[in-house]
Amino acid sequence: MNRLPLYGGTDADTGQIVASVLTDRDADDGSQVGPLLDRVDGSVAAFIRDGAYDRDDVYAAAAARHLGATVVVPPRASAVPSAAAEAAPTQRDAHLRCIAERGRMGWQRASGYNWRALVEADISRWRRVIGDGLRSQTDKRQATEVAIVANVLNRMLELGRPEYVRIA
Repeated sequence: MNRLPLYGGTDADTGQIVASVLTDRDADDGSQVGPLLDRVDGSVAAFIRDGAYDRDDVYAAAAARHLGATVVVPPRASAVPSAAAEAAPTQRDAHLRCIAERGRMGWQRASGYNWRALVEADISRWRRVIGDGLRSQTDKRQATEVAIVANVLNRMLELGRPEYVRIA
């Protein structure tokens, strides 16, 4: 079974897989943002990822492909505001300011970063139902296998999705 990096994007509201990119082992996380966003039909309201995506090119790729999309990536602990933070703050500068004012947990609530947990659950569903690896051996067949799996998982969601209610 082949274990190649698979990057996926899901709709946090529906759990549907809206994009996927299969890469070789040498690809880094941030370099896959553009190809992943290129595969999304329609608009993207928010791009939410973990701290590995705290890079200028990630923000640029999101802005170039989906104007107005909010990028919600936690800045590294050593992050500093950009040179233009006072005059023209970037999204990342706004994240840094919010963290300074409210702390990391306050930033997570304010920015919507907590939605990432739902997305992680959607990706976990892939591994639980399909497994960690691909069975196909060639690149073209692997891409086809990924597309089929995404379609099957999306069809399964059409049958029903649990509704979560917080009990205080």
